[in-house]
Amino acid sequence: MAQAPRRDEAAMRQFVEEMSRTLADWGMPRMAARLLFALMGADERSLTAGELAERLEVSPAAISGAVRYLIQINMVAREPVPGSRRDRYRMVDDSWYEVTIAKMTLLKTLSDAADQGVIAAGGPETVAGTRLAGMRDFYLFVQESMPALLDEWARRKR
Repeated sequence: MAQAPRRDEAAMRQFVEEMSRTLADWGMPRMAARLLFALMGADERSLTAGELAERLEVSPAAISGAVRYLIQINMVAREPVPGSRRDRYRMVDDSWYEVTIAKMTLLKTLSDAADQGVIAAGGPETVAGTRLAGMRDFYLFVQESMPALLDEWARRKR
């Protein structure tokens, strides 16, 4: 009988740090990104703030701010521990999908703003207008393409 693969804690810590750096480079607060990937990489369904602080080697205050941010963007959920004042934190089911849907309004905002920029620049024939029209057209394309991609993802998940 084949042995189950063994978890490599050092590799998991490295993964958490590398992924958190990537999300931080994209604009997510670094501690929130570390916490997010600590939860994603955990074998447990949920972790307490103390467990997260221990794994990430940070203060409980750092955990508190990161948790608050991740709850606001609907990536993490808080679950009370029955009979205790403590909470446990877990990834929201389908959080990547849900966050992407929530950000769809941003695509429209960006394409609309770029369109206003094209007008302000004197039209798409100007140098600035050409750049702004390219931005507008890209975000319109993504906006038009995303629903089909999200539908396909939902079908694959079934």
